[in-house]
This record gives sequence, C-alpha cells and structure tokens, in this order.
Amino acid sequence: MPSTDARLLLSAVVPTAAVGAIATVISGVVAGGKGAIGAVLGTLVVLLFMGIGMLVLQRTAKKLPQLFQAMGLLLYTTQLLVLFVFLALLKGTTVFDFKAFAFTLLAATVVWVAAQARAYMKAKIAYVEPEKTGSKS
Repeated sequence: MPSTDARLLLSAVVPTAAVGAIATVISGVVAGGKGAIGAVLGTLVVLLFMGIGMLVLQRTAKKLPQLFQAMGLLLYTTQLLVLFVFLALLKGTTVFDFKAFAFTLLAATVVWVAAQARAYMKAKIAYVEPEKTGSKS
C-alpha cells in the first residue's frame, strides 16, 4: 500500500475508532454491558465495511481512473444499503443492545465519511500524470 493510501486510510480510521471508544463508554454507562458490546460491534462493522470499500476504491483509481467517480458513488450507495440490511437483520437480537449498536453505527459512519472527505481535500494527490522526461518519441 503506497504511503498516500495508508495516510488516507489512517486519517479515517483514527477518528472513527475514537468515536467508537466514546460511544462504547457512553453505551456502557447508559445500557450496561450489552450496550458496550453493541457499540463495539457497531464500530467494528463500520471500520470493516468502510475500510474494505476504501481499499477497493483506491485500487480502482489506480487501475481504471476513468471509473473512479462512478465507482465511488456506487460503492458508497452499496455500503449504505448493506449497512441498512445489516441493521434490519440484527433488529431483534438479544445478544447486545440494538439501540447502542445502531446509534454507534450511524455516528461512526458519519465520522468516517467526514474524515475521509477532509483527508482527500487536504491530500496533495496529482490528478494528472506528468510526462516522463528523457523519453524518446
């Protein structure tokens, strides 16, 4: 993984994990142990889904740059739909507190998207490949 990709991934993971830790503490206080478990699982789901999506998007950008924007829109739409399906499937669970899980999932997703957008705006990534000097034409 190139250093730019690692920095972009890290700049989204760290704030999301911090929000997850805060949500875990709050959920643990409000809903007890099941709330803390729900918050941890919500954070892990977001980190996994969004992290994999970001890696797929980075690889697409390198191999097929003309599809980058369309792939990004499709990827985010798919991720949100899968997260909604995930919520629907786990709605009746008794293993953890569903409200803590859902609110943490929502908060972590919003933080991930905001942190990723900020990282891309601050990154100095060349969008035009400069010609190589000294090449024969």
